[in-house]
Order: sequence, then C-alpha cells, then structure tokens
Amino acid sequence: MRVVAIKNPQNEAEQCLIHEMHRLRARVFRGRLAWKVRCTSGLEIDSFDKLSPTYILCLDRTGTVIGCARLLPAAGGTMVEQVFPQLLGTEKLPKHNRVIESSRFCVDTNAAAEREQAGLHSATLAMFAGIVEWSILHGYQEIVTATDVRLERILRRAGWPLSRLGPPAQINETKSVAGLLPANWVSFDRLRPSIYSSSFSLHRQEAA
Repeated sequence: MRVVAIKNPQNEAEQCLIHEMHRLRARVFRGRLAWKVRCTSGLEIDSFDKLSPTYILCLDRTGTVIGCARLLPAAGGTMVEQVFPQLLGTEKLPKHNRVIESSRFCVDTNAAAEREQAGLHSATLAMFAGIVEWSILHGYQEIVTATDVRLERILRRAGWPLSRLGPPAQINETKSVAGLLPANWVSFDRLRPSIYSSSFSLHRQEAA
C-alpha cells in the first residue's frame, strides 16, 4: 500500500490518478454518504479544487486509488470558515503559517479489506499517516478539518484525537464537527500501518 502526493499533475499518469480520485469522491460522498455535493459526469469537484491543492492519495497493489484527501494552507482561507462556519462556535481558527486544512477525506473501505490496530482499515491508517508525514515535511504543525462525528470516533480509536474548535452541528443529514489534529512524528509513528510506504518518505531519510 503506497501513499503519494500530487499537486498540479505533471503527466498523464498523475492526471489519471486525479481523475480516479474525483470519481472515488463522487462514489463515497454522493453515493454512499448521500451528501449534497455537485457531481458532473461521475466526478465530484468543487471550487476548492481550483486553488492548486496538494492531494494525498492511497494506492492499492494494483495502483488503484482507494483513499484521498485534499490539503490547502489554512492561511489562504478554509472550508471550515467559508462553508462550515457554524462548526467554529465562538472559537477562531489559528491563522499562523503552520496550519494546513485537510478536506474531502475518504477511503473505499470495500476495497481496503486489510485491518490493523483497533480494527481499522489499513488504508484509513495509511491516509492518516500520509497526511501527517507530508504536513511535517512541509513545515506544518497542525491540521484543521471539518468532519462527521463517525470519523471523529475513528480518529480517537487510531490514537489521533481531534481537538474540537466548537460543538457539533447538524449539516444536512450529517452531525459534523471541526477541530485540530497534531502533525508530529509521534503521531505518524502511532498511525503508520505495517504495510505503509510513501513517495515522500525519502525526504525524511535525507533530512535525518
């Protein structure tokens, strides 16, 4: 199981992976979770995809995308503030340059059959570890995200608890919450599944 990071696809192979990611998002968010997201030709794409994000993708042994997340610097404006401000309550989002936002996180749990600690899918843990590793290597210390309380429980089980920024709120059919997650090597080592590898691990070895 391999985790890769793609920003501004440079070749046809990377473009295919991004296309596959948007198709996965449509299947999960529109199909499985019944979120009110806009899909065109079987692809889920929104305005934040136009801001040159970095995509973290989890690939299975065949190179198929089975997990994804979108990362954007929080200093440039976030989904939490612009789309889900009710999740902040009376709190304000930290504005320093060490915060990055993770959004559109999903895993095809039907394809990710292998399980690791706490009974969690290895692809889910690989995605968590990949987000943390990439964030650390690019100078970020905290990750802000808006998610549902189901994934919040999964984060807790994985040993990566979310620090809430406000109380939960009902958004459409989903009870949602926003919070901060630490990006540090302790969290990475705790989350990393046994079959984890990434396209950016080499940078950690070079920096050591």
